[in-house]
Amino acid sequence: MGTYAKLARRVLETDTPVMVQGIVYWQPPEQALEKVKEIVWEPSISRYGADEGLPELREALMKKLRQENKLYKSSVMVTAGANQAFVNLVLTLCDAGDSVVMFAPYYFNAYMSFQMTGITNILVGPGNPKTLQPDADWLERTLTENKPVPKLVTVVNPGNPSGTYIPEPLLKVVLSLSLSLSRARALMRSNSVSSSTGILTTVCRYFMYDGLKHSCIEDNHIVNIFSLSKAYGMMGWRVGYIAYPSELEGIGAQLLKVQDNIPICASIISQRLALYSLETGPGWVRDRVKDLVKNRSLLLEALSPLGVDAVKGGEGAIYLWAKLPDEYPDDFEVVRWLAHRHGVVLIPGSASGGPGCVRISFGGLREADCEVAATRLKRGLEELVRDGMMQ
Repeated sequence: MGTYAKLARRVLETDTPVMVQGIVYWQPPEQALEKVKEIVWEPSISRYGADEGLPELREALMKKLRQENKLYKSSVMVTAGANQAFVNLVLTLCDAGDSVVMFAPYYFNAYMSFQMTGITNILVGPGNPKTLQPDADWLERTLTENKPVPKLVTVVNPGNPSGTYIPEPLLKVVLSLSLSLSRARALMRSNSVSSSTGILTTVCRYFMYDGLKHSCIEDNHIVNIFSLSKAYGMMGWRVGYIAYPSELEGIGAQLLKVQDNIPICASIISQRLALYSLETGPGWVRDRVKDLVKNRSLLLEALSPLGVDAVKGGEGAIYLWAKLPDEYPDDFEVVRWLAHRHGVVLIPGSASGGPGCVRISFGGLREADCEVAATRLKRGLEELVRDGMMQ
């Protein structure tokens, strides 16, 4: 129309996505893909399914949650990827104008989800300068001092964009604060109970390194989000799921309202592929994650020109986080220069609340291709540090 006047302000004021998502280089299990080929002509594949997901897939996911994640009191809703799971929860739990909490560096799509649903008070907490782990003391002050109490506290473990691992003791502190502080304040006001909800996003649970073990936490004020995209190479098939407290009254029915008005149901053939992929077991995933250890080493070496203390994260997921030299605060410009001059693509940290930093992904390339990319990156960073952004 030649004007923005007729467009929604909440969308106009939403950040523009960086577009380059984190991926892995492998495809879903071969035997799972073969089974999908066999069922493509089944009439059920072209019909709607249950809004909350195919019963057999939900059963398999709840079994997986009990055995692998130690979540025993959770119900499951299957969504079109973890991003849609997050939007479902924001629409279900938050009203326009609510305040929410997240920690920098944050997942840019989560920040955008808050923006485009009318949440204008996004409180971004700092991470520990050495570890990037969430600052629990800041969270305690924020939940104590802000009125009304923020509606959500969202945490990603392991982190995107940083690959930061949050150990279980700290995770419990962060997520319990959202309940205990807000409950105490509500009781002092009116003898009624009102509490914040913690959203824990777990996209890369199997992607842990150096002997670290991932953990999940279950409580009536915690909702867990999972994805099959990275683990089983299903990025384009779009299957994620919400594990929400079975005992939390009303949440399932409200999630169904949102689900029915966005996808109705996740793609049926994608759900069947997810079910067949789960049958291969977590060992199939772990065998592939082992191959990423060399990729991570290659990129750590490539980032060495930035200095010993510049690189953080990488304990989990498929990401590293690096601080650029102080004289280059415009990370978008550095990323653009590296792409055009050296043929290597990074994500600017500003998109995730970390200006002057970059995200590096080591999951999308096989080792031989990663060696090529690492060589280009190191050459570019050496030039940046030595000579600046030469044209």
